[in-house]
Amino acid sequence: MHHSKLLALALALSGSTAALAQTAPPVQPAPQPGQAAPGQPDELVVDVVGGISAPLGIAIPVMPTSSPVDTPAGRTDELGRQLAGIITNDLRNSGLFKPIAANGLKSVAFSEVTAPAFDYWGGANASALVQGFIRANGDGTLTVGCYLYDVFSRNELVRQGFVVPPGDWRRAGHKCADMVYAKLTGEGPYFDSRVIYVSETGPKGKRIKRLSIMDQDGANHRFLTNGQSIVLTPRFAPNQQTIVYMSYLNDRPAIYVYDIGTGKQRLLVNNPSLTFSPRVSPDGRSVVFSMAVAGNTDLYKVATSGGSPQRLTDAPGIDTAPSFSPDGRRIAFESDRSGAQQIYVMNADGSNQQRISFGSGRYATPVWSPRGDLIAFTKIAGNFRIGIMSPSGGGEKLLTDDWQDEGPSWSPNGRVLMFYRQGRGGAGKADLWSVDLTGVNERRVPTPLDGSDPGWGPLRP
Repeated sequence: MHHSKLLALALALSGSTAALAQTAPPVQPAPQPGQAAPGQPDELVVDVVGGISAPLGIAIPVMPTSSPVDTPAGRTDELGRQLAGIITNDLRNSGLFKPIAANGLKSVAFSEVTAPAFDYWGGANASALVQGFIRANGDGTLTVGCYLYDVFSRNELVRQGFVVPPGDWRRAGHKCADMVYAKLTGEGPYFDSRVIYVSETGPKGKRIKRLSIMDQDGANHRFLTNGQSIVLTPRFAPNQQTIVYMSYLNDRPAIYVYDIGTGKQRLLVNNPSLTFSPRVSPDGRSVVFSMAVAGNTDLYKVATSGGSPQRLTDAPGIDTAPSFSPDGRRIAFESDRSGAQQIYVMNADGSNQQRISFGSGRYATPVWSPRGDLIAFTKIAGNFRIGIMSPSGGGEKLLTDDWQDEGPSWSPNGRVLMFYRQGRGGAGKADLWSVDLTGVNERRVPTPLDGSDPGWGPLRP
């Protein structure tokens, strides 16, 4: 089991230095997080408020290897090139960095990783520099080292290393990008995370919908279900080992729990009533969902292991799309009890239900930010747009403006939203997109087929 996880390697520790001395560049003590490097009163920082208006120039040359070695993941010299590409793409896609084009980067010798050519990089218009190395270990694992430098102050800002099995080599690239992003922005990391979504194909009236999983950048994609039964609204449990979703298995719409490791699924609530829109509580112990009984749809809660559901709402109409606050104490949901879809917030036990959306149009699919400070939603007023507001309903801001954008899901750090965009016309093509809180950095997320209903998982351990 431990081989499937990343093992952090403390490169700054003297013991690790000794272990790497034979094949890796010597390492020097690094500044502690939040501590300025010697002789540097003000650390290099990225303006996350201005966002894409002033992206930081950064150089990410190919990561050298001490000696090219064939591994199950490929030759280490080729992996060094691909690792630099992963880091480059992650940072560029954040909208906060402007990586120097690969053809404008010089080769870095293995011995140069901890002794950068600052004069060269300054002349190349790089304010920050990411260098690293990759090495094959005798036990079949790979070691990846990652170093971040402030080019103008000529200081190392932070370093980190990872020992990974060959199958997880891409994660080392995402972890390195996360280190750089967190150090320079002061924000939480989010690149080493996964997304589950509904992969779609076929004509609009007869879509084949399969449960799918991939890294947040679209890599390591795989289908989890075969498409014989329609699946909708998948969401990770906090342990990231299970997924809750609605399926039309056996032509009976109901909520299922899918185990990623075994590929097995089980029915959550054994009830003839229609159950849908499940969400797992932050502690992983319960699932809140909608159930339609006698023409009325309310929210219920049930233990993750199953059992008898507890009713949380009893208003006339449809209560659905629940979302827990990160502390698990409150639930946001949508209800048409006022005559149209609006967003409400209540305590996790169903008490103190209050409407928070009062703008024009309708509001749907509320999702609480991992930071707890915002609720994202779908705004329906002519077109469908992705927006955010405070948990009290103030500060509404729309982030997209296309024909049909819906179903937002938060990145682990609460700065980016993934959603799906439905195309016009009979084809009804749907794609996954992301947008950050500025509303400026919007991009399409690559998927093999059409995609909808994204559920962005937590940062991987």
